[in-house]
Amino acid sequence: MKRFEYRITKHPAEEFVELVYFCSLEGECHLEKVARHQTEVLENILNEMGAEGWEMVQLAFGKGGLIGFWKREI
Repeated sequence: MKRFEYRITKHPAEEFVELVYFCSLEGECHLEKVARHQTEVLENILNEMGAEGWEMVQLAFGKGGLIGFWKREI
């Protein structure tokens, strides 16, 4: 049976100064006006964690930033 370990990382909103994530009252969420260098910030986080063997399970957006949920096989 496969075994996994999990990690949760926090990434403050200041890292994403031009990233606008909007959720309507109906619960529909989408990105607005995303500059390329802002997507590179997230891309770098994904690549750094991936290089250590972590796979992203989920990414949650919040008022204060992002929370990443990761897993890797042990």
